[in-house]
Amino acid sequence: MSKAITSVLVANRGEIALRIFRTAETMGLNTVAVHSDADARAPFVRKADMAISIGPAEAAKSYLDIEKVITAARTSGADAIHPGYGFLSENTDLAAACEKANLRFIGPPASAIAAMGSKSAAKALMDKANVPLVPGYHGEDQDLAVFVKEAERIGFPLLIKASAGGGGKGMRIVRNAGELRHQLEAAQREAGSSFGDPTLLLERYLETPRHVEVQVLFDQHGTGVYLFDRDCSVQRRHQKIIEEAPAPGIPDDVRRSMGEAAVRCGEAIGYVGAGTVEFLYEPESHEFFFMEMNTRLQVEHPVTEMVTGLDLVEWQIRVANGEALPWNQDDLRCQGHAMEARVYAEDPDNGFLPQTGRLHTLHEPVESNTVRVDSGVCQGLEITPWYDPMLAKVIAFGDDRNAARINLIEALNRYHTDGVVLNTDYVSRVLRHDAFGRAELTTRFVEVHEKALLDPPFSSWFRKRLSLVAWMDSVGGFAHADNRDVWATLRNFRVDDSHWQPFELDLDADRYHGHYQVTEVALDHGRLTLCMDDEESTVRWDRMTDGALEVRLSGRRIRLDSAARGDELAVFADAATWKARINHPEVAQGAVADETELTAPMHGRVTALLCKPGEPVHAGQALLTMEAMKMEHTLKAGFDGTVEAVHCQTGSNVEAAQVLITLAQPED
Repeated sequence: MSKAITSVLVANRGEIALRIFRTAETMGLNTVAVHSDADARAPFVRKADMAISIGPAEAAKSYLDIEKVITAARTSGADAIHPGYGFLSENTDLAAACEKANLRFIGPPASAIAAMGSKSAAKALMDKANVPLVPGYHGEDQDLAVFVKEAERIGFPLLIKASAGGGGKGMRIVRNAGELRHQLEAAQREAGSSFGDPTLLLERYLETPRHVEVQVLFDQHGTGVYLFDRDCSVQRRHQKIIEEAPAPGIPDDVRRSMGEAAVRCGEAIGYVGAGTVEFLYEPESHEFFFMEMNTRLQVEHPVTEMVTGLDLVEWQIRVANGEALPWNQDDLRCQGHAMEARVYAEDPDNGFLPQTGRLHTLHEPVESNTVRVDSGVCQGLEITPWYDPMLAKVIAFGDDRNAARINLIEALNRYHTDGVVLNTDYVSRVLRHDAFGRAELTTRFVEVHEKALLDPPFSSWFRKRLSLVAWMDSVGGFAHADNRDVWATLRNFRVDDSHWQPFELDLDADRYHGHYQVTEVALDHGRLTLCMDDEESTVRWDRMTDGALEVRLSGRRIRLDSAARGDELAVFADAATWKARINHPEVAQGAVADETELTAPMHGRVTALLCKPGEPVHAGQALLTMEAMKMEHTLKAGFDGTVEAVHCQTGSNVEAAQVLITLAQPED
């Protein structure tokens, strides 16, 4: 046996690089990162034992440059390269270059990658291996007359696919013979332009299939097992949104047949390491058909790890070291249920456009026995347009499917950013949809339920009221759990009297006015009443253990948090996020008739002193102005009397509830 791996270079970036480093460190291996100029400050670069710059932001000149990757491995002393997924992960040239450079490639041999590189050739191999195929034509003869004849045999609707394609490129649905020729010509042009190969194949088009895949693992000694299945049906533009394991609602005998077919697929191409065989599954007939094999680690591999208890990256490295798999198929068990949500920097309400910007605030769920976060970002990181917009993955586990679904919803409620729009709210809408809860899954799920999924979870009515509550909490209007002096933070927010505080709210380019009154407050709960839009509402809240509020409003319970930046507030309500600006108009903030101490309503700066010790004053007279949260506040006397003492000066920075002026009442 050759020498065991001691140092791993990851030819990738972001969350997958961090995920591989985590396992490599646990195994006692040294880690090497390669990075572009755009990623110089990224978390995966800091995590590695050694980091090497391999070029500019453009992937073709950095992450896709095989020579630079091999040179970095030699320079660092790494003896193995892990490609992650994407970039060079299914590139035969990288696998061959590693072999030539005497570096271990943590993946399948180049021959296995090549066998699955062409969809047509792969389907021919699968046919020989007795792996079920969708009826179709995968021949080399690309004459239009041949396609027309084969289409008649297959029947309509049918699907045109690019043999070398992926991501939906070169794909066309044809529903009748009249449009076949036009669609074939268009698909050939797109395939040639996108992949440099115009070769096409035809398949029967399945109207409502599910996308089910099987995880396989092979050692170098000819032994292979399947690590059960995953459902990846919920997709947008052929890109997966939510993945789960095991795939729900599949009969045991069909599940076993699918797993065995996946193993035959790997055996047919001499596969080594971790791979995924993807099938189309028809729920009504329980038929399944080979679609393709991904000769790499999948983005969704964590759900399989959660239900099997195995670390797939660890076993990729062990297999690369020549270790034999220690189990038979019957030794393996699938327990519980797991779901994964991909967190993308994209705006679902604006055509899912990729988003860029700085992560001024980043709140991620705390990991536990039921929640895992594979993240590639950190607070303050700049999200650039150079790479895939996936920032992280949130994975949840439960004893059953519904428990996993609820845990994932709650985890996404705790994933928030300010500065970059995310898709987390949209994913949460999918998870909450009744059809998803009933596991009514198809690859057309998003298309079928498009209108409902684009409905925002909070109406303008809710958002206005939640914005005020979030602002009150942000500026210290409510006591936090670590503050024992509850009343000290509420000197400006009078409890149980008729004093209403006015406020202005800027939301969605509109300005609203209203009044509020804090009517109850304690260390861990409270209540306020607000009047807006000629309607009075009561809001109750409880402080959660992590500092957020659980708000009860109009029959709903909502997790509420916020982040202030300048005069703008990012409001986080469950998985939704929006921006608001709120302030107090210039109003009297002085004493009531029997109050002798005037205090700062919140943290701020004194901008003007309008009185001095010994000076007589009258009720309503302005005594001091201060600025807080970009707002001007005026403190006024509540009775006729005398200024006894002034405890600040112009320009002073003051704390919330700090005494600023003391008044003396007349002796009579």
